[in-house]
Amino acid sequence: MAPSPPPTDLHFVLFPLMAQGHLVPMVDIARILAQRGATVTIITTPNDANRIRPVISRAIEAKLKILLLELQPRLAEAGLPEGCESFDQLPSFEYWKNLSAAIDLLEQPAEDLLRELSPPPDCIISDFLFPWTTDVARRFNIPRLVFNGPGCFFLLCMHVAISSNILGDTESVNERVVLPGLPDRIEVTKLQITGSSKAVTKEDMNSWVRAVDAEKAAYGIVVHTFNELEPEYVKEYTRVKETKVWCIGPVSLCNKNGLDIAERGNKAAINEHSCLNWLDEREPGSVLYVCLGSLARVSSKQAIELGLGLESINRPFIWCIRNKTEEFETWLSQGFVDRVRDRGLIIHGWAPQVLILSHQAIGGFLTHCGWNSTLESVSAGVPMVTWPFFADQFLNETFIVEILKIGVRIGVQIPVVYGEEDKVGVLVKKEDVKKAVECLMEEDEDGEERRKRVMELAKMAKIAMAEGGSSYQNVSSLIQDITKTIEKLDI
Repeated sequence: MAPSPPPTDLHFVLFPLMAQGHLVPMVDIARILAQRGATVTIITTPNDANRIRPVISRAIEAKLKILLLELQPRLAEAGLPEGCESFDQLPSFEYWKNLSAAIDLLEQPAEDLLRELSPPPDCIISDFLFPWTTDVARRFNIPRLVFNGPGCFFLLCMHVAISSNILGDTESVNERVVLPGLPDRIEVTKLQITGSSKAVTKEDMNSWVRAVDAEKAAYGIVVHTFNELEPEYVKEYTRVKETKVWCIGPVSLCNKNGLDIAERGNKAAINEHSCLNWLDEREPGSVLYVCLGSLARVSSKQAIELGLGLESINRPFIWCIRNKTEEFETWLSQGFVDRVRDRGLIIHGWAPQVLILSHQAIGGFLTHCGWNSTLESVSAGVPMVTWPFFADQFLNETFIVEILKIGVRIGVQIPVVYGEEDKVGVLVKKEDVKKAVECLMEEDEDGEERRKRVMELAKMAKIAMAEGGSSYQNVSSLIQDITKTIEKLDI
């Protein structure tokens, strides 16, 4: 094994997008860089700073050089209600553009804040949706790295879809199209590519083009994946982007402390010891974990149908619930909780997901196919039932089921619009839940093959993040590259 690389004295500044799925991995990236000796400053809004403060405080206690700074977004100027600082706090889809405008208004305050930092910043790592940070980095004469939350499969699919104009050529949104030039034959609908049933506006495309142009002008790209998970897609994505690409995941594996794992992203709504004790009493591989992400809002009728499906499978389950409507709460209390008391653990709020998935009792994960959840399931060696809602989730589902072959579709074909979930009614019936879960967790040949494949991927994930592994080496390469670049810029 090669000797450990020397510690670095670089100062990285991280700008995470204000959404849990983007914030959580960026905090892990901060830890990974700080573990190599770097100074890391995370700049975010007060709301998101409060979410991650306990984790950052423990990192500082462990002698990691991580600083958390706040920028107050100009909500009123952007047309946002008070307190809407994060995408999961928005009342409806229409406010997404307002929050994007609020992000743009952070450019000058962020630049002013950077000028006050000591030591001065050496490199900016910012979310793809912070295009103005390329300009800020240029004014500071330092490199900007773009953080892409999804994996290379999704990123390459989007690149191909846009560059081939396949979206513009498709007359029907439900028409199935084959994405050209990919390592595998990928056939999806236009809706599943865009991950939205809303028409793509000229304003949307302009925003996307601006972010892509800023990415082209940036120094390189950091992707939350690992080479062994999608080798052909990493290779092809790197080729078409014509820039430096570092794959440094799965970043959740950098957390070793029990509290850091349990409170990753937010304080858990259940005591982690109570949760582990409950799992300890179950047979290995017998429990289904159900969590549909931090952004998806499941309507009351759909949540009730899901609950009936879980009741019908007659297996132990953990169900993470974010729906707090009176209709659903009433349904829960009028018999459901009592009927499943002996085999169902219900968590109202944020669940310690990595802790749960890592337990030997978990045999399946009913997921929304967010990329973080996908990687966490892979890292834990847990096969998935896939229930995508929007954004990258339908393409992630295709990757899970068709490329990795470690999942079973629940059958959803159409994206829902954030904040308009009640309008679409019930997309997944209780029978769909039962059929998919039983298919996933059956002890037949297909089920055994899925479990075998995902366990092999889990081993690869851990090796990738360990010293000498591909992701570990990529972080070393990134640090060395930025160090040399800074030295040249200082000449």
